Amino acid sequence: MRLTTHTSPNCGPRRNGARPDIVVIHYTAMQSAKAALKTLCDPQTEVSAHYLIAEDGEVLSLVPEDLRAWHAGAGQWGSVTDVNSRSIGIELANPGNCPFSAPQMDALQELLKGIKARWDMRPERVIGHSDMAPGRKIDPGPRFDWNRLAREGHAVWPEKADGDTAQFTANMHAFGYRATDDPDLLLQTFRLRFRPHADGPLDETDAGMIADLAARFPVDANATWV
Repeated sequence: MRLTTHTSPNCGPRRNGARPDIVVIHYTAMQSAKAALKTLCDPQTEVSAHYLIAEDGEVLSLVPEDLRAWHAGAGQWGSVTDVNSRSIGIELANPGNCPFSAPQMDALQELLKGIKARWDMRPERVIGHSDMAPGRKIDPGPRFDWNRLAREGHAVWPEKADGDTAQFTANMHAFGYRATDDPDLLLQTFRLRFRPHADGPLDETDAGMIADLAARFPVDANATWV
C-alpha cells in the first residue's frame, strides 16, 4: 500500500473521550483525487476525512485516526448520533457514476485490515455514508462492491432467505438503520447497498436478508461505546 501524508486542518479532538469503532466509506463526487484533496484540505470547506484513496490506489492520509475528521455530517448508526466522533472516514476518488478500480479496492482492503487491527474494529461496523444518512447521502453508491469486502472479512453480507415483511422496519433498526422510520426510505437505503438492481415494493427477499443481518449483527451489541 502506497501511503502519503497531506495534513488537513479540518479536524479536532473526538468528543467525550470517544474512540473510533465505525468506518464510514464515501465517494468524493469529484472528477479527480487531486480536486478532492484540495477540497478536503481547504479550511474554508470545513470538510475532511481520515483517508483519501486515489484511482490508482495511492492512499492519502489527511487526519490522524485518533482525531475527529469532518466527513459524516448529520445522521445516525445504531445509538450513535455523533458519527464523526466515533468513526474513521475513508473517501474514494470517484465521481459517483464510475466503477471503482481494482487498485483502489485493493488499497481499501489493505487500509481496512490495518484499521481493524489497530482499533479492534468489527466488520459489521464498516458502513457507507448512505447507511447512516439515508435520503441525504447515497455514497458509496450502487457500483461499490460490498460483497467483495465481505468475502475478505472487511464488511458483512446477508444470507438470502424469506422473511416477514411486517418486521422489516424493526429489523432495519436492529441492524443499525435508525436515522429514519420512513419505510420507503429504509427500503431504498437497504437496496442501495444490498440489492442495487432490485425494484418494486418490499418483498420477502428484502425482509429475509435484513432479518439475517439483524439476527447475526445487532448493532449496539457490538459497539465499543454505547
